[in-house]
Amino acid sequence: MQKITTFLTFKDQAEEALNFYTSVFKGAKIGHTRRYGEGAHLPAGTFMTGTFDIEGQTFMLLNAGVDFGFGGGGVSLFVDCKTQEEIDHLWTKLSEGGEQKQCGWLRDKFGVTWQIVPDILGKLMIRDDKDPVRSGRVMQAMMKMTKFDIQKLQDAYDGV
Repeated sequence: MQKITTFLTFKDQAEEALNFYTSVFKGAKIGHTRRYGEGAHLPAGTFMTGTFDIEGQTFMLLNAGVDFGFGGGGVSLFVDCKTQEEIDHLWTKLSEGGEQKQCGWLRDKFGVTWQIVPDILGKLMIRDDKDPVRSGRVMQAMMKMTKFDIQKLQDAYDGV
């Protein structure tokens, strides 16, 4: 197992979330699952824990029977996207039933906060850019977006 694993605690939606997330990402797979036995604080047979992998990253889920909530985005999952197609797919699927926010942030239908970000963004906003006007234009373009548009970010950098 990896050194740090994102752990998502649900009241009673962990199994639904597990199936949803593995259906959204290509190549995602379900790892182990476990159900509560007799004498637990939730009925026997209720989904207890599970793991799933996305792009080599393992996540764990738990049905705790208590709503811990995910708060206002203090915990988010950052997804580094290579293409606009990937951004569009993930944005559409993950924001369905949730809430779209500024600058590539969204909250899914379970309350989990995601950042769907093009990998080129970091390259366009390099702090030591010899022309800070370029990175400033990228920042201004970014602040106007909800879902990122790679071409518009590149155009801002290029001054188009």
